Amino acid sequence: MTGQVRTVDGRVAGRRGQATRQKLLDCLSEMLSSSPYRDVKVIDVARKAGTSPATFYQYFPDVEGAVLEIAEEMAKEGASLTELVAGRSWAGKSGRQTAEELVDGFLSFWRKHDAILRVVDLGAAEGDKRFYKIRMKILNAVTNSLTDSIKELQAKNKVDKEVSPAAMAGSLVAMLAAVAGHQKGFTSWGVKQAELKPNLALLVHLGVTGKKPAK
Repeated sequence: MTGQVRTVDGRVAGRRGQATRQKLLDCLSEMLSSSPYRDVKVIDVARKAGTSPATFYQYFPDVEGAVLEIAEEMAKEGASLTELVAGRSWAGKSGRQTAEELVDGFLSFWRKHDAILRVVDLGAAEGDKRFYKIRMKILNAVTNSLTDSIKELQAKNKVDKEVSPAAMAGSLVAMLAAVAGHQKGFTSWGVKQAELKPNLALLVHLGVTGKKPAK
């Protein structure tokens, strides 16, 4: 975490205070992975962190406020997903690799942040604009890069002009997010990760280029 960390009343937290604040966030993250979001209470987070509810309230207004802090940090990391698309080639075997790495990056990111992403999705679905903005911050970076990739291919007459770059890119990213958030469900259907990735990559490559990837 960079920059000054302040308490709820505006004071700058010292090194020890910053460490306590981060420990509270780490404990909350751990609890979200095993407990429903609305079952997590301030007193439980504080107890797990070895401190008091009063200390928790020095740094966060409530559990939701702390969750938003975790989500914002996650969104910053999620913005790096655009590097899997921006400036990458979609021609030949390079195109296959681009599609595969994008799929792998999405699935890995969702597995790593599964607990907090479930909370973000819940908040966004319930109309909370704060959670919605965080979700879109993650998805928009990739969507915009994919849109640019499709536009570039159209400019080279390699993709049908009737294709809407933004609509296609948005649809592909929404598909990736939905599948990434449902990975455990695929396992229950008997679909292995080793089978999921290449089929997703095939769909992504078809969507962007209109062609099957080169072997």
